[in-house]
Amino acid sequence: MNVLLAGIACRAAAAVAFAGAATGAAAAGDAAQLALGKRLFTGEAVPACAVCHTLKDAGTDGAVGPVLDELKPDVNRVAAALRNGVGNMPSYKASLSEAQIMALAHYVASATGGGGGAGGSK
Repeated sequence: MNVLLAGIACRAAAAVAFAGAATGAAAAGDAAQLALGKRLFTGEAVPACAVCHTLKDAGTDGAVGPVLDELKPDVNRVAAALRNGVGNMPSYKASLSEAQIMALAHYVASATGGGGGAGGSK
């Protein structure tokens, strides 16, 4: 019986360790995605978002587009604007990959407190 309990305990410990490693990997992936999004926002996307938008986290003070810190868009709103364009803002669908669009959307939503998921704004 003790051998059985020891085996169960080992499997449980391994599952917890795996979950912890997966969480750590996800956090590292999130950090990399946010870093990519910030780079795209500040200059790698053409035209750079920073030219038109104010975003405190990025240190930008554009005067054409809305102040993103006030708008607090969620991920879906930013991604839709990047794919389709809005008003004077061009679509980035032809110049950014879907992964880049999502990295940029997650960065803006995170930096503004606009929410990270499929829900509405905070």
